[in-house]
Amino acid sequence: MVGMEKHLLFLSFLLLFSFVHPRFASAEGTNDRSEQWGYVEVRPGAHLFWWLYRSSYRVEDPSKPWPVLLWLQGGPGGSSVGFGNFGEIGPLDENLQPRNFTWLRKADLLFVDSPVATGFSYVEDESLVVKTDYEAAADLTTLLIELFNGNETLQKSPLYIFAESYGGKFASALGLTALEAIEAGKLKAQLGGVALGDSWISPEDYVVCDLQPLKDLFVLHNEDSHFCLVTHCCICTIMKFSWGPVLKVMSRIDENGLNQSNSLALKIQQQLAEGKLENATATWSDLERVILLYSNNVDFYNFLLDYESNSAAVTESRIRSNRYIERTSTGAGAANGGLGNLMNGPIRKKLKIIPVNVTWQGQGSLVSAAFVGDFMKPRIEEVDKLLAKGVNVTVYNGQVRISP
Repeated sequence: MVGMEKHLLFLSFLLLFSFVHPRFASAEGTNDRSEQWGYVEVRPGAHLFWWLYRSSYRVEDPSKPWPVLLWLQGGPGGSSVGFGNFGEIGPLDENLQPRNFTWLRKADLLFVDSPVATGFSYVEDESLVVKTDYEAAADLTTLLIELFNGNETLQKSPLYIFAESYGGKFASALGLTALEAIEAGKLKAQLGGVALGDSWISPEDYVVCDLQPLKDLFVLHNEDSHFCLVTHCCICTIMKFSWGPVLKVMSRIDENGLNQSNSLALKIQQQLAEGKLENATATWSDLERVILLYSNNVDFYNFLLDYESNSAAVTESRIRSNRYIERTSTGAGAANGGLGNLMNGPIRKKLKIIPVNVTWQGQGSLVSAAFVGDFMKPRIEEVDKLLAKGVNVTVYNGQVRISP
């Protein structure tokens, strides 16, 4: 709790600074105002890009206000404007074709490329890239103040913060910082809730599982290990490991791969216990490489798929996830190919306000490097505090994903 209080004190300082700093905002939009986008200078030289869609399905009902949904991507450094919008829940897909199941049917959608140096967001100096979840949350709170305080329509709409993967850490921190700003009268908004999808709020639990056998488990045996398959397809192991046993049960890795992944999982657990967070992040990367090596390049976003499949759909899925989780590249690969061509071509032309020296990247390399010390920090305490304050927190997960 002491650590969180320090975070909140630091946040208060950042927010105070942002209030006295004259924020410069630029915005464009469609003629019918169904779409708006722009930049907010959240700190001198640090520019966040946002894109707001107003739903044509909006129903004006005082008893049930139409919500606005803020979508935060993972990574850290994954582009919400790119992946979240065109790849997942926006009105158009990557081929600019209508998406029948767009979430715009249920809410207005706000996509933000966060932290700065992600997607179309940019910094004028690399020293301005944030290094922690709370610094990113402070920038996002500044952006929300800029967008909401002068817009009565947004003020009447409950704000729901949705996130996937590492974005769950951002959402947890932002939920607290936004609520603090609302309570202080600095942000004119209604926080409707926070939703965490396959969230990275407890990194250790992704690689080290401490679940005990339950009565409703179907136990599988092999010569060296005892694995348990939980009902509802939640897979764990009584050996206190996670990734390796899951993939071994699914016949995705062999015994050598299992032993190496278990060894690295133990190493991560020890490093976290010793507070060696940067070392734990590096070992986590080693663990991913071992998994890829022994699993025929398993898709971390759907372990039923792999790179060698003949299915064109599977290959495209793998290409997308490769671009998204690559943390050590310069980002050039993500700027090319299907989604990169779309974002740096037709979308850039439509938006009109992207600086000439800014190139959209699916995974911001500056951000990935900056978060090496915060990557393995849990945000469970933040979720507990949100619940204690009466905030509705929803956690949702798939059953075939093994990575942030």
